[in-house]
Amino acid sequence: MGLTRDAVFFDALANHAQRSVAASELLLEMLDRPADAPALAKRISDLEDEGDKITHGCLAALHQTWITPLDREEIHALITRLDDVLDCIDAASVRLVLFEVGDTLPEARQLAQAVVDSCTVTSAAVQSLRDLKRQPHLLELCVEINKLENTADGHYRTALAALFKKGNDPLLVMKWRDIYDLLESATDRCEDVANIIEGIVLEHA
Repeated sequence: MGLTRDAVFFDALANHAQRSVAASELLLEMLDRPADAPALAKRISDLEDEGDKITHGCLAALHQTWITPLDREEIHALITRLDDVLDCIDAASVRLVLFEVGDTLPEARQLAQAVVDSCTVTSAAVQSLRDLKRQPHLLELCVEINKLENTADGHYRTALAALFKKGNDPLLVMKWRDIYDLLESATDRCEDVANIIEGIVLEHA
């Protein structure tokens, strides 16, 4: 019974993280194939809806379960931050369609790739939570996520510098700035997940 009960939470976290990976890959595809952006954004929206359902199910299970595999606050924080990651990706995809930004800027693709990388390693870390005995492996994944966030910060600064060069259309600058902010925020939320996981690992050391 205990294993089944624990699986409810570990499955919810893992399934949510996997949706962020899928959504981030679709977002990158949107930048590579602007003509298909509306259809790809719809698929991201569907993933975000699925993520919301997973989040609500996980939170409901928290209220109904007396003993949880991790502290309630840790589970709540993890599923909430994972939901934030997916929300940022979805919001960026919506803006790519609504803003009709035209040709993809190389800096945008670079930042979107950083989101894919961050989500991929975050998913691996969340999946590994099932076995806290593999502490060195989990901590290595957390360090990697932190490094990826730093890389994303660098891409973000480079993207802004290119965006604010003289001669760029001010309206286009505003549109891309909004999208860049969301992509950078997605990597920040991945780092939040890594920090929570690192705390869990150290607590169980």
